[in-house]
Amino acid sequence: MTDITNPKLIYAKGALFLFGGLLASALLIAERPSLKVVVLLAVAIWCFARAYYFAFYVIEHYVDGRYRFAGLWSFVRYLFRKDRRADPPNRPPQTWGENE
Repeated sequence: MTDITNPKLIYAKGALFLFGGLLASALLIAERPSLKVVVLLAVAIWCFARAYYFAFYVIEHYVDGRYRFAGLWSFVRYLFRKDRRADPPNRPPQTWGENE
């Protein structure tokens, strides 16, 4: 499967993710309408967003400059690699998950 390059399709995909998240959240809150459910849902969403940010940005920019995020599965494969370390000098960056 190739990457989406059409900007309209990319925006549509983002809108679908937003719609799906809002719909799922609204349905959960409608099923159990309480402050506790709303707060726990908000905390879960925030934590998952921060974990995703960690996987694609923090590792690449602060831990291992050779790592290039190519999806969550590439991050999982990266975590199980034995050669995770700081970026050695004068070595070109490598995208984990590509050409393996």
